[in-house]
Amino acid sequence: MTSTAQAPQSGSGSPHPEHLGHVIFIAAAAAMGGFLFGYDSSVINGAVEAIRSRYDIGSATLAQVIAIALIGCAIGAATAGRIADRIGRIRCMQIAAVLFTISAVGSALPFALWDLAFWRIIGGFAIGMASVIGPAYIAEVSPPAYRGRLGSFQQAAIVVGIAVSQLVNWGLLNAAGGDQRGKLIGLEAWQVMLGVMVVPAVLYGLLSFAIPESPRFLLSVGKRERARAILAEVEGEHVDLDARVDEIETAMRREHKSTFKDLLGGSFLFQRIVWIGIGLSVFQQFVGINVAFYYSSTLWQSVGIDPTDSFFYSFTTSIINIIGTVIAMIFVDRIGRKPLALIGSVGMVVGLALEAWAFSYDLVDGKLPATPGWVALVAAHVFVLFFALSWGVIVWVFLGEMFPNRIRAAALGVAASAQWIANWAITASFPSLADWNLSATYMIYAFFAALSIPFVLAFVKETKGRTLESMG
Repeated sequence: MTSTAQAPQSGSGSPHPEHLGHVIFIAAAAAMGGFLFGYDSSVINGAVEAIRSRYDIGSATLAQVIAIALIGCAIGAATAGRIADRIGRIRCMQIAAVLFTISAVGSALPFALWDLAFWRIIGGFAIGMASVIGPAYIAEVSPPAYRGRLGSFQQAAIVVGIAVSQLVNWGLLNAAGGDQRGKLIGLEAWQVMLGVMVVPAVLYGLLSFAIPESPRFLLSVGKRERARAILAEVEGEHVDLDARVDEIETAMRREHKSTFKDLLGGSFLFQRIVWIGIGLSVFQQFVGINVAFYYSSTLWQSVGIDPTDSFFYSFTTSIINIIGTVIAMIFVDRIGRKPLALIGSVGMVVGLALEAWAFSYDLVDGKLPATPGWVALVAAHVFVLFFALSWGVIVWVFLGEMFPNRIRAAALGVAASAQWIANWAITASFPSLADWNLSATYMIYAFFAALSIPFVLAFVKETKGRTLESMG
Protein backbone atom coordinates (compact mmCIF):
# COMPACT_ATOMS: atom_id res chain seq x y z
CA MET A 1 0.00 0.00 0.00
CA THR A 2 1.09 3.55 -0.42
CA SER A 3 2.56 4.95 2.73
CA THR A 4 0.39 6.12 5.52
CA ALA A 5 -0.51 9.73 6.11
CA GLN A 6 1.74 12.18 7.86
CA ALA A 7 0.90 12.72 11.46
CA PRO A 8 -0.48 16.11 12.41
CA GLN A 9 1.80 18.67 13.90
CA SER A 10 2.47 18.90 17.59
CA GLY A 11 -0.55 18.21 19.64
CA SER A 12 -3.06 18.74 16.89
CA GLY A 13 -3.73 15.13 16.19
CA SER A 14 -5.50 14.09 19.36
CA PRO A 15 -9.22 13.76 18.77
CA HIS A 16 -11.87 15.22 21.03
CA PRO A 17 -13.21 12.58 23.45
CA GLU A 18 -16.38 12.24 21.36
CA HIS A 19 -14.29 11.27 18.34
CA LEU A 20 -12.11 8.78 20.18
CA GLY A 21 -14.92 6.28 20.59
CA HIS A 22 -15.58 6.35 16.87
CA VAL A 23 -11.89 5.87 16.08
CA ILE A 24 -11.77 2.93 18.47
CA PHE A 25 -14.76 1.34 16.72
CA ILE A 26 -13.09 1.78 13.31
CA ALA A 27 -9.83 0.24 14.54
CA ALA A 28 -11.65 -2.62 16.26
CA ALA A 29 -13.70 -3.38 13.14
CA ALA A 30 -10.56 -3.44 10.98
CA ALA A 31 -8.84 -5.63 13.56
CA MET A 32 -11.58 -8.24 13.07
CA GLY A 33 -9.29 -9.46 10.32
CA GLY A 34 -6.73 -10.06 13.06
CA PHE A 35 -9.31 -12.06 15.00
CA LEU A 36 -9.81 -14.30 11.97
CA PHE A 37 -6.05 -14.45 11.52
CA GLY A 38 -5.71 -15.82 15.07
CA TYR A 39 -8.79 -18.05 14.87
CA ASP A 40 -7.91 -19.65 11.54
CA SER A 41 -4.25 -20.05 12.47
CA SER A 42 -4.90 -21.90 15.73
CA VAL A 43 -8.21 -23.71 15.22
CA ILE A 44 -6.27 -26.47 13.44
CA ASN A 45 -4.78 -27.32 16.86
CA GLY A 46 -8.02 -29.14 17.67
CA ALA A 47 -7.95 -31.19 14.49
CA VAL A 48 -4.31 -32.37 14.27
CA GLU A 49 -4.72 -35.83 15.78
CA ALA A 50 -8.08 -36.41 14.09
CA ILE A 51 -6.58 -35.61 10.67
CA ARG A 52 -3.67 -37.96 11.40
CA SER A 53 -6.14 -40.72 12.30
CA ARG A 54 -8.70 -40.16 9.53
CA TYR A 55 -6.16 -40.09 6.72
CA ASP A 56 -3.63 -42.46 8.34
CA ILE A 57 -0.61 -40.23 7.76
CA GLY A 58 2.77 -39.83 9.47
CA SER A 59 4.31 -36.79 11.16
CA ALA A 60 5.99 -35.40 8.03
CA THR A 61 2.83 -35.47 5.89
CA LEU A 62 0.72 -34.17 8.77
CA ALA A 63 3.13 -31.24 9.22
CA GLN A 64 2.79 -30.28 5.58
CA VAL A 65 -1.02 -30.27 5.78
CA ILE A 66 -0.87 -28.08 8.90
CA ALA A 67 1.80 -25.77 7.51
CA ILE A 68 0.59 -25.47 3.92
CA ALA A 69 -1.78 -22.65 4.86
CA LEU A 70 1.29 -20.56 5.59
CA ILE A 71 2.31 -20.63 1.93
CA GLY A 72 -1.02 -19.01 1.17
CA CYS A 73 -0.31 -16.53 3.97
CA ALA A 74 2.98 -15.49 2.36
CA ILE A 75 1.35 -14.98 -1.04
CA GLY A 76 -1.56 -13.06 0.47
CA ALA A 77 0.78 -10.81 2.45
CA ALA A 78 2.94 -10.11 -0.61
CA THR A 79 0.00 -9.15 -2.83
CA ALA A 80 -2.38 -7.43 -0.40
CA GLY A 81 -0.68 -4.04 -0.67
CA ARG A 82 -1.02 -3.91 -4.43
CA ILE A 83 -4.66 -5.02 -4.29
CA ALA A 84 -5.45 -2.38 -1.66
CA ASP A 85 -3.76 0.38 -3.67
CA ARG A 86 -5.91 -0.47 -6.69
CA ILE A 87 -9.34 -1.11 -5.21
CA GLY A 88 -9.09 0.31 -1.68
CA ARG A 89 -8.52 -1.00 1.83
CA ILE A 90 -12.19 -1.74 2.49
CA ARG A 91 -12.67 -3.79 -0.67
CA CYS A 92 -9.54 -5.73 0.24
CA MET A 93 -11.04 -6.54 3.65
CA GLN A 94 -14.24 -7.73 1.97
CA ILE A 95 -12.31 -10.05 -0.36
CA ALA A 96 -10.51 -11.49 2.67
CA ALA A 97 -13.85 -12.06 4.44
CA VAL A 98 -15.20 -14.00 1.44
CA LEU A 99 -12.04 -16.12 1.29
CA PHE A 100 -12.24 -16.86 5.04
CA THR A 101 -15.84 -18.01 4.59
CA ILE A 102 -15.04 -20.24 1.60
CA SER A 103 -12.07 -21.74 3.45
CA ALA A 104 -14.16 -22.53 6.54
CA VAL A 105 -16.85 -24.33 4.56
CA GLY A 106 -14.37 -26.24 2.42
CA SER A 107 -12.21 -27.28 5.38
CA ALA A 108 -15.26 -28.56 7.25
CA LEU A 109 -16.40 -30.67 4.28
CA PRO A 110 -13.23 -32.06 2.66
CA PHE A 111 -13.40 -34.91 0.18
CA ALA A 112 -9.78 -35.98 0.68
CA LEU A 113 -6.49 -34.85 2.18
CA TRP A 114 -5.49 -32.81 -0.91
CA ASP A 115 -8.88 -31.11 -0.78
CA LEU A 116 -8.36 -30.12 2.86
CA ALA A 117 -4.92 -28.77 2.03
CA PHE A 118 -6.34 -26.67 -0.81
CA TRP A 119 -8.95 -25.03 1.41
CA ARG A 120 -6.25 -24.30 3.98
CA ILE A 121 -4.22 -22.49 1.32
CA ILE A 122 -7.29 -20.35 0.52
CA GLY A 123 -7.68 -19.52 4.20
CA GLY A 124 -3.97 -18.78 4.40
CA PHE A 125 -4.24 -16.28 1.55
CA ALA A 126 -6.98 -14.50 3.51
CA ILE A 127 -4.85 -14.48 6.65
CA GLY A 128 -1.94 -12.99 4.71
CA MET A 129 -4.17 -10.23 3.38
CA ALA A 130 -5.52 -9.49 6.85
CA SER A 131 -2.00 -9.41 8.32
CA VAL A 132 -1.06 -6.52 6.02
CA ILE A 133 -4.33 -4.63 5.59
CA GLY A 134 -5.23 -4.47 9.29
CA PRO A 135 -2.15 -2.70 10.71
CA ALA A 136 -1.69 -0.46 7.65
CA TYR A 137 -5.33 0.68 7.60
CA ILE A 138 -5.34 1.32 11.35
CA ALA A 139 -2.13 3.38 11.04
CA GLU A 140 -3.72 5.44 8.26
CA VAL A 141 -6.87 6.34 10.23
CA SER A 142 -5.34 6.69 13.71
CA PRO A 143 -4.37 10.02 15.28
CA PRO A 144 -0.64 9.87 16.21
CA ALA A 145 -1.28 10.22 19.95
CA TYR A 146 -3.16 6.92 19.88
CA ARG A 147 -1.46 5.16 16.97
CA GLY A 148 0.60 2.74 19.07
CA ARG A 149 -2.35 1.65 21.17
CA LEU A 150 -4.76 1.43 18.23
CA GLY A 151 -2.11 -0.40 16.23
CA SER A 152 -1.99 -2.91 19.06
CA PHE A 153 -5.61 -3.78 18.33
CA GLN A 154 -4.38 -6.03 15.54
CA GLN A 155 -2.38 -8.24 17.89
CA ALA A 156 -5.09 -8.04 20.56
CA ALA A 157 -7.59 -9.33 18.03
CA ILE A 158 -5.20 -12.10 16.97
CA VAL A 159 -4.77 -13.38 20.53
CA VAL A 160 -8.50 -13.16 21.26
CA GLY A 161 -9.09 -15.15 18.07
CA ILE A 162 -6.62 -17.76 19.25
CA ALA A 163 -8.29 -17.99 22.67
CA VAL A 164 -11.80 -18.21 21.25
CA SER A 165 -10.75 -20.95 18.83
CA GLN A 166 -9.31 -22.98 21.70
CA LEU A 167 -12.40 -22.42 23.84
CA VAL A 168 -14.67 -23.49 20.96
CA ASN A 169 -12.48 -26.55 20.33
CA TRP A 170 -12.60 -27.51 24.00
CA GLY A 171 -16.37 -27.11 24.13
CA LEU A 172 -16.90 -29.14 20.97
CA LEU A 173 -14.53 -31.86 22.18
CA ASN A 174 -16.50 -32.18 25.41
CA ALA A 175 -19.75 -32.27 23.43
CA ALA A 176 -18.29 -35.12 21.37
CA GLY A 177 -17.36 -37.12 24.47
CA GLY A 178 -13.66 -36.26 24.35
CA ASP A 179 -13.20 -37.75 20.87
CA GLN A 180 -11.97 -35.45 18.09
CA ARG A 181 -13.66 -37.79 15.63
CA GLY A 182 -16.87 -38.07 17.62
CA LYS A 183 -20.09 -37.18 15.84
CA LEU A 184 -21.64 -33.71 16.05
CA ILE A 185 -24.51 -32.56 13.77
CA GLY A 186 -23.66 -35.33 11.35
CA LEU A 187 -19.97 -34.45 11.07
CA GLU A 188 -16.87 -35.41 13.01
CA ALA A 189 -16.01 -32.97 15.82
CA TRP A 190 -12.86 -31.69 14.11
CA GLN A 191 -14.87 -30.76 11.01
CA VAL A 192 -17.26 -28.69 13.09
CA MET A 193 -14.26 -26.98 14.74
CA LEU A 194 -13.00 -25.85 11.34
CA GLY A 195 -16.45 -24.89 10.08
CA VAL A 196 -17.39 -22.60 12.97
CA MET A 197 -15.11 -19.94 11.51
CA VAL A 198 -17.93 -19.06 9.10
CA VAL A 199 -19.52 -16.97 11.88
CA PRO A 200 -16.65 -14.47 12.48
CA ALA A 201 -15.86 -14.43 8.74
CA VAL A 202 -19.37 -13.20 7.91
CA LEU A 203 -19.21 -10.68 10.78
CA TYR A 204 -15.91 -9.32 9.42
CA GLY A 205 -17.50 -8.81 6.04
CA LEU A 206 -20.49 -6.99 7.56
CA LEU A 207 -18.29 -4.73 9.70
CA SER A 208 -16.29 -3.72 6.63
CA PHE A 209 -19.42 -1.95 5.35
CA ALA A 210 -19.64 0.10 8.58
CA ILE A 211 -16.20 1.74 8.51
CA PRO A 212 -14.83 4.45 6.21
CA GLU A 213 -12.22 4.10 3.50
CA SER A 214 -8.71 5.31 4.33
CA PRO A 215 -8.38 9.08 3.74
CA ARG A 216 -5.04 8.49 2.09
CA PHE A 217 -6.49 6.06 -0.46
CA LEU A 218 -9.36 8.46 -1.17
CA LEU A 219 -6.91 11.25 -1.88
CA SER A 220 -4.93 8.95 -4.13
CA VAL A 221 -8.01 8.51 -6.33
CA GLY A 222 -9.07 12.16 -6.25
CA LYS A 223 -11.88 12.01 -3.68
CA ARG A 224 -10.72 15.05 -1.72
CA GLU A 225 -14.00 16.04 -0.05
CA ARG A 226 -14.70 12.50 1.17
CA ALA A 227 -11.17 12.26 2.56
CA ARG A 228 -11.65 15.59 4.33
CA ALA A 229 -14.91 14.37 5.89
CA ILE A 230 -13.29 11.20 7.19
CA LEU A 231 -10.37 13.15 8.64
CA ALA A 232 -12.95 15.22 10.52
CA GLU A 233 -14.50 12.00 11.84
CA VAL A 234 -11.25 10.58 13.19
CA GLU A 235 -9.26 13.69 14.15
CA GLY A 236 -11.98 16.17 15.06
CA GLU A 237 -13.28 19.43 13.65
CA HIS A 238 -10.71 21.38 15.70
CA VAL A 239 -7.99 20.26 13.29
CA ASP A 240 -7.28 22.47 10.27
CA LEU A 241 -8.70 19.96 7.80
CA ASP A 242 -7.64 21.82 4.67
CA ALA A 243 -4.09 21.96 6.00
CA ARG A 244 -4.18 18.25 6.82
CA VAL A 245 -5.40 17.36 3.35
CA ASP A 246 -2.74 19.58 1.77
CA GLU A 247 -0.13 18.02 4.03
CA ILE A 248 -1.04 14.48 2.96
CA GLU A 249 -1.26 15.43 -0.72
CA THR A 250 2.12 17.12 -0.56
CA ALA A 251 3.64 14.03 1.00
CA MET A 252 2.03 11.84 -1.67
CA ARG A 253 3.40 14.02 -4.48
CA ARG A 254 6.89 13.68 -3.04
CA GLU A 255 6.71 9.93 -3.11
CA HIS A 256 6.06 7.26 -5.69
CA LYS A 257 4.41 3.89 -5.34
CA SER A 258 7.00 1.59 -3.91
CA THR A 259 8.13 -1.44 -5.87
CA PHE A 260 10.40 -4.34 -5.15
CA LYS A 261 13.17 -2.50 -7.00
CA ASP A 262 13.01 0.34 -4.45
CA LEU A 263 14.05 -2.08 -1.73
CA LEU A 264 17.34 -2.97 -3.37
CA GLY A 265 20.50 -1.66 -1.78
CA GLY A 266 23.92 -2.61 -3.08
CA SER A 267 25.63 -5.94 -2.61
CA PHE A 268 23.33 -7.04 0.21
CA LEU A 269 20.27 -7.13 -2.10
CA PHE A 270 17.96 -5.19 0.23
CA GLN A 271 18.44 -1.89 2.01
CA ARG A 272 19.52 -2.17 5.63
CA ILE A 273 16.13 -1.11 7.01
CA VAL A 274 14.41 -3.84 4.99
CA TRP A 275 16.74 -6.47 6.43
CA ILE A 276 15.94 -5.19 9.93
CA GLY A 277 12.22 -5.61 9.21
CA ILE A 278 12.86 -9.11 7.89
CA GLY A 279 14.95 -9.87 10.98
CA LEU A 280 12.18 -8.77 13.33
CA SER A 281 9.70 -10.97 11.45
CA VAL A 282 11.98 -14.00 11.46
CA PHE A 283 12.90 -13.74 15.14
CA GLN A 284 9.22 -13.41 16.04
CA GLN A 285 8.64 -16.85 14.52
CA PHE A 286 11.93 -18.66 15.20
CA VAL A 287 11.31 -18.59 18.96
CA GLY A 288 8.66 -21.23 18.21
CA ILE A 289 5.60 -19.31 19.34
CA ASN A 290 3.24 -20.95 16.88
CA VAL A 291 4.17 -24.40 18.10
CA ALA A 292 2.23 -23.36 21.21
CA PHE A 293 -0.85 -22.61 19.12
CA TYR A 294 -0.71 -25.20 16.33
CA TYR A 295 0.52 -28.23 18.26
CA SER A 296 -0.02 -27.61 21.97
CA SER A 297 -2.78 -30.24 22.34
CA THR A 298 -0.64 -32.83 20.56
CA LEU A 299 2.40 -31.81 22.60
CA TRP A 300 0.66 -32.20 25.96
CA GLN A 301 -0.87 -35.51 24.90
CA SER A 302 2.59 -36.74 23.90
CA VAL A 303 3.81 -36.31 27.49
CA GLY A 304 0.85 -38.12 29.02
CA ILE A 305 -1.91 -35.52 29.48
CA ASP A 306 -5.37 -36.74 28.45
CA PRO A 307 -7.01 -35.05 25.42
CA THR A 308 -9.63 -33.03 27.29
CA ASP A 309 -7.04 -31.60 29.72
CA SER A 310 -4.65 -30.89 26.85
CA PHE A 311 -7.33 -28.80 25.13
CA PHE A 312 -7.97 -26.97 28.41
CA TYR A 313 -4.26 -26.13 28.80
CA SER A 314 -4.27 -24.82 25.23
CA PHE A 315 -7.09 -22.51 26.28
CA THR A 316 -5.33 -21.31 29.46
CA THR A 317 -2.23 -20.57 27.39
CA SER A 318 -4.42 -18.44 25.13
CA ILE A 319 -5.74 -16.52 28.15
CA ILE A 320 -2.15 -15.81 29.22
CA ASN A 321 -1.55 -14.63 25.65
CA ILE A 322 -4.40 -12.12 26.01
CA ILE A 323 -3.10 -10.87 29.37
CA GLY A 324 0.37 -10.32 27.92
CA THR A 325 -1.08 -8.47 24.94
CA VAL A 326 -3.05 -6.13 27.21
CA ILE A 327 0.17 -5.39 29.12
CA ALA A 328 1.88 -4.54 25.84
CA MET A 329 -0.98 -2.28 24.76
CA ILE A 330 -0.69 -0.36 28.03
CA PHE A 331 3.07 0.16 27.82
CA VAL A 332 3.87 0.32 24.08
CA ASP A 333 3.35 4.11 23.97
CA ARG A 334 4.71 4.67 27.49
CA ILE A 335 8.06 2.91 27.65
CA GLY A 336 8.52 2.33 23.94
CA ARG A 337 8.82 -0.55 21.50
CA LYS A 338 12.51 -1.38 21.95
CA PRO A 339 12.49 -1.82 25.78
CA LEU A 340 9.47 -4.12 25.51
CA ALA A 341 11.26 -6.24 22.91
CA LEU A 342 14.29 -6.67 25.18
CA ILE A 343 12.20 -7.52 28.25
CA GLY A 344 10.28 -10.08 26.24
CA SER A 345 13.41 -11.69 24.81
CA VAL A 346 14.89 -12.24 28.26
CA GLY A 347 11.66 -13.76 29.58
CA MET A 348 11.32 -16.03 26.55
CA VAL A 349 14.85 -17.35 26.99
CA VAL A 350 14.03 -18.33 30.57
CA GLY A 351 10.72 -19.98 29.67
CA LEU A 352 12.10 -21.91 26.69
CA ALA A 353 15.20 -23.08 28.58
CA LEU A 354 13.01 -24.42 31.39
CA GLU A 355 10.82 -26.24 28.86
CA ALA A 356 13.92 -27.77 27.28
CA TRP A 357 15.08 -28.94 30.73
CA ALA A 358 11.68 -30.46 31.57
CA PHE A 359 11.40 -32.32 28.26
CA SER A 360 14.88 -33.77 28.72
CA TYR A 361 13.42 -36.26 31.24
CA ASP A 362 12.32 -39.69 30.09
CA LEU A 363 8.63 -40.54 30.27
CA VAL A 364 7.53 -42.86 33.09
CA ASP A 365 4.46 -44.91 32.19
CA GLY A 366 3.90 -42.57 29.25
CA LYS A 367 4.07 -39.42 31.38
CA LEU A 368 6.67 -36.89 32.48
CA PRO A 369 7.65 -37.17 36.15
CA ALA A 370 5.67 -34.81 38.39
CA THR A 371 8.26 -32.04 38.85
CA PRO A 372 9.38 -31.75 35.22
CA GLY A 373 5.75 -31.99 34.15
CA TRP A 374 4.71 -29.02 36.23
CA VAL A 375 7.82 -27.07 35.23
CA ALA A 376 7.00 -27.69 31.55
CA LEU A 377 3.44 -26.48 32.04
CA VAL A 378 4.40 -23.32 33.96
CA ALA A 379 7.33 -22.55 31.65
CA ALA A 380 5.07 -22.81 28.60
CA HIS A 381 2.79 -20.16 30.09
CA VAL A 382 5.78 -17.96 31.04
CA PHE A 383 7.10 -18.17 27.49
CA VAL A 384 3.75 -17.19 25.98
CA LEU A 385 3.31 -14.34 28.49
CA PHE A 386 6.66 -12.73 27.67
CA PHE A 387 6.13 -13.20 23.93
CA ALA A 388 2.70 -11.60 24.12
CA LEU A 389 3.79 -8.57 26.13
CA SER A 390 6.60 -7.89 23.70
CA TRP A 391 7.29 -9.43 20.29
CA GLY A 392 3.68 -10.37 19.66
CA VAL A 393 2.68 -6.70 19.60
CA ILE A 394 5.78 -4.63 18.90
CA VAL A 395 6.74 -6.39 15.67
CA TRP A 396 3.42 -5.41 14.09
CA VAL A 397 3.78 -1.87 15.44
CA PHE A 398 7.38 -1.64 14.17
CA LEU A 399 6.45 -2.91 10.71
CA GLY A 400 3.69 -0.33 10.43
CA GLU A 401 6.01 2.51 11.46
CA MET A 402 9.68 1.89 10.74
CA PHE A 403 9.97 2.12 6.95
CA PRO A 404 10.46 5.38 5.02
CA ASN A 405 7.42 6.53 3.07
CA ARG A 406 8.84 5.78 -0.36
CA ILE A 407 9.32 2.07 0.41
CA ARG A 408 6.80 1.41 3.18
CA ALA A 409 4.30 -0.59 1.14
CA ALA A 410 6.80 -2.88 -0.58
CA ALA A 411 8.95 -3.28 2.54
CA LEU A 412 5.95 -4.18 4.70
CA GLY A 413 4.93 -6.79 2.15
CA VAL A 414 8.40 -8.35 2.07
CA ALA A 415 8.71 -8.37 5.88
CA ALA A 416 5.25 -9.89 6.30
CA SER A 417 6.02 -12.54 3.68
CA ALA A 418 9.27 -13.36 5.49
CA GLN A 419 7.27 -13.79 8.66
CA TRP A 420 4.95 -16.30 7.04
CA ILE A 421 7.82 -18.23 5.47
CA ALA A 422 9.55 -18.41 8.87
CA ASN A 423 6.26 -19.50 10.41
CA TRP A 424 5.99 -22.24 7.78
CA ALA A 425 9.55 -23.43 8.50
CA ILE A 426 8.85 -23.78 12.22
CA THR A 427 5.40 -25.32 11.76
CA ALA A 428 6.50 -27.84 9.13
CA SER A 429 9.61 -28.91 11.04
CA PHE A 430 8.22 -29.28 14.58
CA PRO A 431 6.62 -32.76 14.37
CA SER A 432 9.78 -34.30 12.93
CA LEU A 433 12.05 -32.38 15.32
CA ALA A 434 9.88 -33.42 18.27
CA ASP A 435 10.11 -37.05 17.19
CA TRP A 436 13.89 -36.62 17.06
CA ASN A 437 14.49 -34.76 20.37
CA LEU A 438 11.87 -32.55 22.00
CA SER A 439 14.32 -31.04 24.49
CA ALA A 440 16.83 -30.11 21.80
CA THR A 441 14.03 -28.55 19.75
CA TYR A 442 13.21 -26.18 22.58
CA MET A 443 16.89 -25.37 23.03
CA ILE A 444 16.96 -24.26 19.40
CA TYR A 445 14.02 -21.94 20.05
CA ALA A 446 15.76 -20.63 23.20
CA PHE A 447 18.89 -19.93 21.14
CA PHE A 448 16.95 -17.72 18.72
CA ALA A 449 15.26 -15.91 21.63
CA ALA A 450 18.71 -15.18 23.07
CA LEU A 451 20.05 -14.07 19.68
CA SER A 452 17.21 -11.56 19.34
CA ILE A 453 18.66 -9.52 22.24
CA PRO A 454 21.89 -8.35 20.49
CA PHE A 455 19.89 -7.96 17.25
CA VAL A 456 17.52 -5.45 18.89
CA LEU A 457 20.34 -3.64 20.70
CA ALA A 458 22.49 -3.29 17.60
CA PHE A 459 20.04 -2.69 14.78
CA VAL A 460 16.55 -1.66 15.88
CA LYS A 461 15.74 2.03 16.40
CA GLU A 462 12.95 3.26 18.63
CA THR A 463 9.91 4.60 16.74
CA LYS A 464 7.91 5.81 19.74
CA GLY A 465 6.65 9.36 19.32
CA ARG A 466 7.90 9.83 15.76
CA THR A 467 5.60 10.79 12.89
CA LEU A 468 5.31 8.34 10.03
CA GLU A 469 6.74 10.90 7.62
CA SER A 470 9.91 11.26 9.72
CA MET A 471 10.90 7.64 9.34
CA GLY A 472 13.93 7.11 7.18
